[in-house]
Amino acid sequence: MALLEVNDLQVSFSTPDGVLKAVRGLSFSVDEGKTLGIVGESGSGKSVATQTIMGLTQGARISGEALFEGHDLLQMSTHQLQHIRGAQVGMIFQDPLSSLHPYYRVGWQLIEMIRAHDKSVGKHKARDRAVELLRLVGIPQPDRRVDDFPHQFSGGMRQRAMIAMAMALNPKLVIADEPTTALDVTVQAQVLAVMKRLQEEFGTAIIMITHDLGVIADVADDVVVMYAGKAMETGDRSTIFYRHHNPYTEGLLLSLPAYGDDRERLHPISGQPPSLITLPAGCPFRPRCPYAFDKCVEEPPLFDIGRAGDHQSACWLPTDMRKREKVRRDTLGKAAEVVAVDTSEV
Repeated sequence: MALLEVNDLQVSFSTPDGVLKAVRGLSFSVDEGKTLGIVGESGSGKSVATQTIMGLTQGARISGEALFEGHDLLQMSTHQLQHIRGAQVGMIFQDPLSSLHPYYRVGWQLIEMIRAHDKSVGKHKARDRAVELLRLVGIPQPDRRVDDFPHQFSGGMRQRAMIAMAMALNPKLVIADEPTTALDVTVQAQVLAVMKRLQEEFGTAIIMITHDLGVIADVADDVVVMYAGKAMETGDRSTIFYRHHNPYTEGLLLSLPAYGDDRERLHPISGQPPSLITLPAGCPFRPRCPYAFDKCVEEPPLFDIGRAGDHQSACWLPTDMRKREKVRRDTLGKAAEVVAVDTSEV
């Protein structure tokens, strides 16, 4: 059994304009020591899905199951989840400045986190652990910076402090919700390197939520591509980048700057993501899809692509990748060559 197994997760919210269906039948799993990347545009349901798993979406209508070591997190009480959050599942949020309390020193917040889950640890021992954690994530002079306030840290240092807090109790799983979005490329690389090093040292599983395919290419073992609250394609990293099937995945790759050999122009996805209150009939990507045809007025399930069963796509296009490649080239012409499918291993 996987460390975390999510099955048919449904999350919706009541609004004055109607029911907002934030997550629609999402399923995924992550194994010990592995990294699952969840990628998609803003509003695709990535953050809502993982926050729901951790009991952080108050007022939502929730169904499905999220089995962590065989125990359903969605059925746990708030008190039970308090023993899971931090101790067994750590979280790294997108904006560390709003996640760290501005009135308390960084070290105090680390100490409070440690002692909240282990009452036997004294203040001095917890402080030593806080200094050690800051050293592990690359904070210079950690014995001095442990007494700084969050505003005295740079953006990259605050994010490292959040990583230290998430890893403080050696959790089995860390959920990282766009941890590098506000950072420049150099600091982003440093933060990702810290996370990978800690994962190798402690064997921690990671769920990496991002809209940046460059981050996915660097860290993920398996990938879930989300759109309009549902999974559009799932597979390992190599499959998603080189043998993808879904037009939405293709659109994300085509919109990357300098992807492949075509460095002259970008190929943006036309249109806008749909409203999650009034979704289009059939495939949610249909209004923006260059391949849309009559069948697309019916919503496709996740089909198995190929023989292995570890690659799935929610699309009515041919599941035979050679036929799918012909459709791609006939429809997109030169643009298709930028993300040409490698069929040699299919």
